Amino acid sequence: YFLAELVAGFLTNSLALLSDAGHMLSDIAAMALSLFAFRIAKRPATVISTYGYHRAEILAALFNGLTLWLIVGIIFTAAYNRLLQPPQVESLGMLIVAALGLVVNVTAGAILYGAHHHNLNLRGAFLHVISDAVGSVGAIVAALVMLATEWYLADPLISILIGFLILYSSWSLVRESVSILMQTVPKGIRLEDVQKTIEDVQGVMKVHDLHVWAVTSGIFTLSAHAVVHNGEDFHEVLN
Repeated sequence: YFLAELVAGFLTNSLALLSDAGHMLSDIAAMALSLFAFRIAKRPATVISTYGYHRAEILAALFNGLTLWLIVGIIFTAAYNRLLQPPQVESLGMLIVAALGLVVNVTAGAILYGAHHHNLNLRGAFLHVISDAVGSVGAIVAALVMLATEWYLADPLISILIGFLILYSSWSLVRESVSILMQTVPKGIRLEDVQKTIEDVQGVMKVHDLHVWAVTSGIFTLSAHAVVHNGEDFHEVLN
């Protein structure tokens, strides 16, 4: 359907459709990258990669988020040029293609919806599809406005709005990906609570050098130095 939107965008002279087609192309790349990252992440740990390859999913999520920003930059540039001199658009053809595009995106979003809450990589693919669906809605609205009023400025204005919505939806994806790569404490975990819980274990005097970070979505790691009373069984305390 990317090819259909691309051809229709040129035939109808619609920037909104071309923007949606470009975004759909990024969907194809995002899903291929997400699938590839899942395959890589399943590889077992080695003596060199002792944590395995889980971070491949985070790199894919970050790349998908940054790709969305690149697409927004292209949309904004094209929209700015059209704002100065908006060309005539074949609104009816644009409306039909955008409506079919919305069906395609909603179907893809429904397939991904169940699992996107639990994995940053899947969320990246899901956000691509959802923001593309928003783009289709925007193109439909622009087409209806132009059909009713012949106000062709609606095409670049809707494209700019689509760009801002994509930026908004992708911000959390990029932020969380960078947070994991920077090994910050995972959201929802309070380091002082973790320390107190460990120090409440019988035999533990003090805990320091405590670190908690995420290897990937939902896989957390902890390292710490626990000072233990003399005479305690170290293995029992550790267990």
